[in-house]
Amino acid sequence: MPSYELVFVLNPNIQEEEFPRSLGKINDLISKLGGTVTETNQWGKRKLAYPIKKQAEGNYVLEKVQIKQTALKELEAGLKLSEDVLRYLFIREKS
Repeated sequence: MPSYELVFVLNPNIQEEEFPRSLGKINDLISKLGGTVTETNQWGKRKLAYPIKKQAEGNYVLEKVQIKQTALKELEAGLKLSEDVLRYLFIREKS
């Protein structure tokens, strides 16, 4: 299975208690599509270069994911529908 780096920015208004739940929703979606999360790195709250959805800050998260390329479209659709995710980016790692 190909490996990807998934960087996403979560809404900064998410409370600290709710942050693991929001992250769990994304990880559940990845698992449901047959992928696995091999590493999660939370970068914390940072200032955005420009406002996104009227937000000046965001919680950055980097995850290393193994998922089939055919499931990426469904994962992207799920990330777009999530109200917690402001932006996301997939980067395919070289094998």
